[in-house]
Amino acid sequence: MKLTGAEIIIEVLIEQGVTDLFGYPGGAALNIYEALYHRQDRIKHYLTAHEQGATHAADGYARATGKTGVVLATSGPGATNTVTGIATAYLDSVPLVVITANVGTSLIGKDSFQEVFITGITQPITKHNYAVRDITKLADTVRHAFMIAGSGRRGPVLIDVPKDITAAVCELTPAPKWTEPKAPSAPQAELKKVADLISKAKRPVICFGGGIISSEAGKELVEFVTKTQIPTCHTIMGTGVIGFGDHLDMGMIGMHGSMTANHAIDEADLMLALGMRFSDRVALNLRDFAPHATIVQFDIDESEIRKNILVDMAIIGDLKSELSGLIPLVESRERPEWLGMIAKWQSAFDLVNGKNISGIRPVEIMEVIGEKCGENTVVATDVGQHQMWAAQFCKKTRPRGFLTSGGLGTMGFGYGAAIGAAVALPDATVFHITSDGSFHMNMNEACTAVSNKLKVITIILDNKVLGMVHQWQTDFYNNHFFATEPERKSDYVKLAEGFGARGFRAETKQEFEKVLAEALKGEGPAWIVCPIDRDEKVLPLIPNGGTVRSAIVE
Repeated sequence: MKLTGAEIIIEVLIEQGVTDLFGYPGGAALNIYEALYHRQDRIKHYLTAHEQGATHAADGYARATGKTGVVLATSGPGATNTVTGIATAYLDSVPLVVITANVGTSLIGKDSFQEVFITGITQPITKHNYAVRDITKLADTVRHAFMIAGSGRRGPVLIDVPKDITAAVCELTPAPKWTEPKAPSAPQAELKKVADLISKAKRPVICFGGGIISSEAGKELVEFVTKTQIPTCHTIMGTGVIGFGDHLDMGMIGMHGSMTANHAIDEADLMLALGMRFSDRVALNLRDFAPHATIVQFDIDESEIRKNILVDMAIIGDLKSELSGLIPLVESRERPEWLGMIAKWQSAFDLVNGKNISGIRPVEIMEVIGEKCGENTVVATDVGQHQMWAAQFCKKTRPRGFLTSGGLGTMGFGYGAAIGAAVALPDATVFHITSDGSFHMNMNEACTAVSNKLKVITIILDNKVLGMVHQWQTDFYNNHFFATEPERKSDYVKLAEGFGARGFRAETKQEFEKVLAEALKGEGPAWIVCPIDRDEKVLPLIPNGGTVRSAIVE
């Protein structure tokens, strides 16, 4: 059948299983929106307040489901507004397809109105991108974009389509939905070497990252850990896979990780690194990281092997497949001496800090969320102190249940991500944990949550400073506070009501429990503002270039 380029784009999206997309219209994209108008019964478009919010929403949708998120933007500023969201997804290996309209091909290169070279801008932050100039290649380009975004190490792909290509007519030949082929397994001999290392190790540790979640290998990891009794820690991207409070769970590793996890890495004689990339927030001192350990790195992306750490052995492939192959090769065993040492560290080091600070405490807020909400809960955070407190204390255990910007550290990520999760999982309870600094970045997306009646509960930790930077100015810059004390007078309860949401305020734990119950009962989005002391700190803190031995703990 013959269709316009715009119709081909939407039909192929539907063919690929897309039911929801996020975007913002504009002149260059109007043909695509016309095609959407006639297909509203098969694909739903969510209008956001800003293209960055749309990209974060598609990102949150992808993280919460494992599906590829889809974004639609117009040319010029519409396209450039997606850049931060694309970079956020790229650093965290999140599958997105971003479709940008552009000016007509005859206008390209002439500094035309709302013209921008978006493929050039996004080349370093996409897994691949396309500039379509031939309508006969449009359908396969969209199909290939989904294949690239959703295979191997996931990531964002951008397709730029000029307006005249969306208006041209071409035959569309239907094709089946792309499905990822089974990933090849590592040679049995290589897995046997790993099993032998595990058998000989006296102080083994597993550290896993977002790759476990991307490969849907949580079940296999739990089985492997249970059988081998190897204690685990995780990067912030791996949050939620191993149950909080499990005797083998040591918590998060790195700059703001638990002292137990960091001590265990420091003392380990074997480290299995599963789907984590040894970022500078995890391996703060590359020369003194896991100094006594034989390190085995498992990753689907060969370019990550020995990029940051000179590991002793590498297994390249899909983690679900590799763990499935490794489980029969390892022995069931107990590790009383090693686990006893870890238990002593766990009892000696307490993450709760700043006990003399008055008012509601961040740890109390996170613990209430963990206690009052069921397993069908998604937590999306912005970036800063509240992000670390959420990772440390919000004891929710579910893969794809903790959405945060780990690699790029994008303030303003959380609201869009929470909206995407709420669209994807309408029966879930979605929390957006933020602070006054991050929230001012993208609070405009409140209108998106209200318009679509999305039940997103926003928790605003309000200390009236840019908390993490303020903490660093306190610890490392002699209390030279500059540009971190904006003293904004924003009344969040009134702002919420102005947007059409519900607004609450809680200054004690008891008040928070009460208003949280109210927020959960009602319909649509709600904001709960919690004033906290600006002297609250995220601890422990290992300074850049430091080790667990240089950690600040009080």
